[in-house]
Amino acid sequence: MNFAGYFTMIMKKLLIPFLLIIGMSRQAICGRVDTIQIYSTAMHKDIPCVVIVPDMYGKLDAAYPVVYLLHGYSGNYLDWITRVPELKQYVDEFHLIIVCPDGGYSSWYWNSPIDTAMRYETFMTRELVPDIDARYYTIPDREHRGICGLSMGGQGALFLAIRHPEEFGAVASISGGVDIRDFPDNWDIKKRLGDMKTHRENWEKYTVMNLADSLKNNELDIALDDGVHDIFIKQNRELHEKLLSMHIDHDYTERPGGHTWSYWRNAIPYELLFFRKYFYGNE
Repeated sequence: MNFAGYFTMIMKKLLIPFLLIIGMSRQAICGRVDTIQIYSTAMHKDIPCVVIVPDMYGKLDAAYPVVYLLHGYSGNYLDWITRVPELKQYVDEFHLIIVCPDGGYSSWYWNSPIDTAMRYETFMTRELVPDIDARYYTIPDREHRGICGLSMGGQGALFLAIRHPEEFGAVASISGGVDIRDFPDNWDIKKRLGDMKTHRENWEKYTVMNLADSLKNNELDIALDDGVHDIFIKQNRELHEKLLSMHIDHDYTERPGGHTWSYWRNAIPYELLFFRKYFYGNE
C-alpha cells in the first residue's frame, strides 16, 4: 500500500468515530418532554398537557419564557409533538418552554355561552398559566409569555391574547380561523355559540375580526401566517388589511401551501423565532 492509500485508510478510521460522536452530541442536545395533568375546577376534569423544556432546564439557575402552543379542530395535546418532533430541538435553539394543552375536540378555546361544560377560556388563562408558573422555572409575566396555534388554535391564540393582554404579550396565528362568521355550519362552531341565525350576537362577539377593534398599537406583538392555498387565506388577508388600516404594527406572512401539517411544520420555527425576538430582543 502506498503512502496516499495508507493515509486515506487512517483518516477513515479516525473520521467515523468522530462523526458518531458528533451525531450522538446532536441527539443529546434536545429538550425533555413531560406529559402532565392539570385539574380544571371550571370544568371539573383533568386536562392533559405536553410540556417541552430545554436540555439545560434545571441544570442552570435559569428561568425561561413560555410559548403556549394550541392544536386545531379535532386535534389534541399530542398533535404538535407527534407531528413536529423538532420542537425538542427548538426549545434549546430559542431558549424557551413550550406548553401544548388539550383544547378539546372543538372547544375553539372559548367559554361557550350556551354550553356551561365548555370553559376553555377560563382554563387557559386562570388555571393553566398559573399552574405552569408554579410547576416550572418560568418568567411569570406577560413580557415573557406568548401564545400560538394553528387553525382553530390560531383563532384561539388571537382570541385569548386580545381578551387577556395582562397574560400574553405576544401572539402568533398560523392558518387561523380569524372570521368564524364565514363558516356558520362548520367545525361544531354553532354547538359552542348557537346557530348564527338565532344567536348572531355571539358570533359577532367571539370572532377575532371584531375583537381586533379593541387593539391599540404596541399593546400586543402580533404575527399572522397563512398559506396562499389555505381555506382561511381570504379572512387572514382581510384581518391583515384591517390591522394596517388601524395602524397596528404586526408581522404578516404568506407562503406557498395549504391547510396541512407540512405547512404548519415549516411555519413553526419562523413563529418561534418571532417569539424569541420578543422575549430577548437582539441578544
